[in-house]
Formats: sequence, structure tokens, C-alpha cells
Amino acid sequence: MMPLKKSNHRSEKKIIPLFFSGMTWFSSVLILLIFLGLILELFGQGQLAFSTFGFDFLTNEVWNPVTKQFSARAALIGTLVSSFIGVMIALPVSFGCAYCLSEILPKKVAKYITAATQLLAAIPSIIFGMWGFFVVVPGMANYVQPFLKWIFGDVPFLQLLFSGGTFGIGILTAGIILAVMITPFITAVMQEAFSNTPAMLKESAYSLGATRWEVMHHVTLPWVQKVVVGGVVLGWGRALGETMAVTFVIGNAHHAGWSLFMPSNTIASLIALEFPESAAGSLKMSSLMALGSVLMLISFIVLFCSQFLLRQVFKTR
Repeated sequence: MMPLKKSNHRSEKKIIPLFFSGMTWFSSVLILLIFLGLILELFGQGQLAFSTFGFDFLTNEVWNPVTKQFSARAALIGTLVSSFIGVMIALPVSFGCAYCLSEILPKKVAKYITAATQLLAAIPSIIFGMWGFFVVVPGMANYVQPFLKWIFGDVPFLQLLFSGGTFGIGILTAGIILAVMITPFITAVMQEAFSNTPAMLKESAYSLGATRWEVMHHVTLPWVQKVVVGGVVLGWGRALGETMAVTFVIGNAHHAGWSLFMPSNTIASLIALEFPESAAGSLKMSSLMALGSVLMLISFIVLFCSQFLLRQVFKTR
């Protein structure tokens, strides 16, 4: 009996790791195939629009289903500008919140605030859109936009960004909503990175007489630099593809201008609005698919640029 039991045990020791290794390989290849299939499907469905309009699809501003003229310029600018505003607002807020939760506040208090932050990330985007439409838009129209127009209205060049009517909607409002939505994601990533910074490094700096700012700037930030960039890219990716919340507050107009107060649209919001009214195989449907492929390409470029900048930073160290 004893030799038989040993034989089964040995076979299990070989089969279970082999099964686990096979499952991991299968999962990795499956994700890669899904990803490649998604890319091929988008570019294949958008081929009609690319062949019809050529490079003008990216440079023109016209979106007119009656004359069958479609282009991506207005939605492309709206996507880039609104997501950039969202990241620029969310980055300092997330950094301060994460550092405060991990380094300054008592753990008992930080635990409840962290849970509240995580709950904020779980709120559906349409709720953010309704909140933005009924709360943020009136606040922007009555207070924020008139104040910004009063401050920057006579400043050369900046007056272009804050010109136009103060209706509350527009790219700036969409950027603020996106900032609220992506802040929990960036905060969670940064907080985890701050918590994993070796305590020995920080205590050594404190023992040498460094202040809290000096420890954060010279010890913590270099240690978590890569994770911080990853968190920002994660938040930016979420902002680029956000649909419903932006649709509520951006105004949904095929317009691209300098003013942040003017209504515009994004690629995601345009696809969400126009997709149900597009016939399968039509030029309009192909244009929407082409817009989706452009959005995916932007996401790749953002990720590539972040990795490139990160490598350059590490090379200089």
C-alpha cells in the first residue's frame, strides 16, 4: 500500500502545477486574442469611413448625417481637452489625499475615509452625470464661469479660453466631472504606493533632521514615482473613454473652439448618442467605428508616452 500512495502523491505533484501553468498560459493568450480581435473589428468596420474621407476624417469638423459628411476633429479635441482638464485637476487632489491618508491622518480615521473614497469609485457614471447636470452645471453658470470670465476676461490669450456665454455646460464642466470620477482611482493607487514605501528609508531621513516635505520630496516620491505615473495613466484612460457623465454636461455640439465654456462633444459621447440611430453597414456606422479605433489609438499613445517619459526619468537618475 505504501508504494502506491507515494506514486499517487508524486503524480499529483506533477499534474497540479502543470494544470495551473496551462491555465495561466490559456488566460494570457485568451486576453491577447480578445484584444487583437477588438482592434481588427474596429479598424475593419471603420475601413469604409477611412477610405471615403481619407485624412480629412481627422481634420474636418463637419458631422452632418443629411449630407453624409462625417469627421472626428471636434470630438477628438473635446476628448483630449476634457480628459486633460480632468487629469490636471485630479492629480494634485489625489496626491494630497493619498499622502494625507497614508502619512498624516491617524489610521482609525484614515480607514473610514479610505472606505468612503472606494465607495466613490463604485458609483455608476450616470449618477455622476445626473449630479453634474443638476448641481454642477447651475453652479458653473451662476458662480464659477462668471468669476473666471471676470478674472481672465481682459488677459491676452487667456480671454479666448474663458469667452462665450456662461451656460454652465461645456468642456470645462465635463473636465471637472471627469476629475471627480477619476480621483478615487488615482488616490487608491497612490495610497497603496505610499503605504509600501519602506519605513526604514523615511525614518532614516527623519533621523537626519529632514522635514516632512523633504522626506516626501526626496524619499517617498522617488520611491513611488513609477506607481504614480501608472495611476495617472489609469485615470487618464478612464477619462478618455467616459461616456454618460460627459454626455450630460458637455452640451453635445459638433463644435471645436478655444472657449472652454462652449458646448462640444467627445468621441465616447458622440458614439453613445449616434450609435442607436445608425444603420448597420452604413457610412455613418463605419464613421462611428472609425471614431472608436481613433479613441483606442489615443489610449495607446498616452500609454506609450507615459512609459517613454518614465524611462527617460530613470535614465537621468
